[in-house]
Amino acid sequence: MAGPNSRRNTRCQRLRLRPVVPRPLAGQNLGGTDARTEEPHQPSRPRHARLAEATARAAVIPLALYIHIPWCAKKCPYCDFNSHPARGQIPEADYVQALLRDLDFELAQAPEARPLTSIFFGGGTPSLFSGAGIGAILDGVAQRLAFAPGIEITLEANPGTAEAQRFRDYRAAGVNRLSMGVQSLNDRHLKALGRIHGADEARAAVAMARDAGFDNLNLDLMFALPEQTLAEAEADLRGLLALAPEHVSYYHLTLEPNTEFAARPPTLPDSDLAYEMLERGQALIEAAGYAQYETSAYARPGRRAAHNLNYWRFGDYLGIGAGAHGKRTLDGRVLRRARHKHPKTFMETAGSAAGVQEQRAVDGAELAFEYVLNSLRLHEGFALADFRARTGLADTALEPALGRMLSKGLLERDGEVIRPTVLGRNHLNTLQMEFLPS
Repeated sequence: MAGPNSRRNTRCQRLRLRPVVPRPLAGQNLGGTDARTEEPHQPSRPRHARLAEATARAAVIPLALYIHIPWCAKKCPYCDFNSHPARGQIPEADYVQALLRDLDFELAQAPEARPLTSIFFGGGTPSLFSGAGIGAILDGVAQRLAFAPGIEITLEANPGTAEAQRFRDYRAAGVNRLSMGVQSLNDRHLKALGRIHGADEARAAVAMARDAGFDNLNLDLMFALPEQTLAEAEADLRGLLALAPEHVSYYHLTLEPNTEFAARPPTLPDSDLAYEMLERGQALIEAAGYAQYETSAYARPGRRAAHNLNYWRFGDYLGIGAGAHGKRTLDGRVLRRARHKHPKTFMETAGSAAGVQEQRAVDGAELAFEYVLNSLRLHEGFALADFRARTGLADTALEPALGRMLSKGLLERDGEVIRPTVLGRNHLNTLQMEFLPS
């Protein structure tokens, strides 16, 4: 899920989007957003033909599942996600049942024949739940939906809540990928970030995960931290790479509205230093054998995050749990639903229409913008055939912004494939906003 390239985007649930740190280009005008045109008229067709086409289109769009666990041990001062500090015992069993009621309600609106290609437990801190609780959720999901061969099942874990037996239980329950919020390996910076773990605990958590049988780990690391130097940022990254994860997420810390850091901003590196940290970080990560495939994501061969790729490629996903968002393509329309954020309200209303806080259809120029907002984060870009298949729109829906960005060198075209150039990736905010509907 705010702006299109911020840490959170309500259009894109659970995409932890951070901004690109652009190096200013003296004298270069990347603007030109004034010229807007209406969406081209498309001749009408018989309704049965449109529905048949829409059904066929939806059948080829992958389906994933996002599950939100809203509780955390402590709210971090930079966090703007739907997380609630646990006070007393977490009502795990009741929440598991609420999740399954929520899924039943979602499937009652429109049954699903598509298998799940990925499942993601996000939070909050999902690693506060027991292995039995996570297993009960996965068993319940498996009774309702098919799993695709090789399904990726990710659980977010906080090193401060890591337990060896719990990790073994997660693995036995079917979780095959852990995503750990390391964020830094400098105790001073971890304290400034309000994290509940230290550097040694982070290293120990990785060792526990390996001992539990996890061979697919993502580690999150942030840079441009309060009073961080370039040398400290490099030391953090070298330490993280020494842990040999399969996937690295390298994020720029940003100050989001309605957070403690926004109310009392810490002293952060300036934009030039932050850009140096980004450039140096990219070089170090790639030299260690990882390929960058998205704005903040780097992976070893065959280890790209399937769940996040589904978001960025504009796939469908069911969203269950407090504050969860979902996107489904139904009868030719893209429909988004959001649940109530507060855990108590969610549990009281899950399984009924009252549990849906917001529902809206996305179409026309807004639909084209949402597709581009996601796909241009990927180095691979997108194929125009895929744009047509996943939106039902004609290529002309991307004009005039597409032609303008091609001519300015922020995009390049290779046959039917559109991808951001290095210039476009460095100025992703500008590039994405060109497609914003007037």
